[in-house]
Amino acid sequence: MTLIYRKTQNLRACQLLLGHKKIENTVRYLGLELDDALKISRDIDI
Repeated sequence: MTLIYRKTQNLRACQLLLGHKKIENTVRYLGLELDDALKISRDIDI
């Protein structure tokens, strides 16, 4: 999943593929910084 995220930078897609209800769980799973992930999620309109 980390490879998909690195190639696409699509946090929402990773969230859906992992079946996470909360974006925070996906962020934690991928090992991202929360601030960076929230910025990305705003940029892609989650």
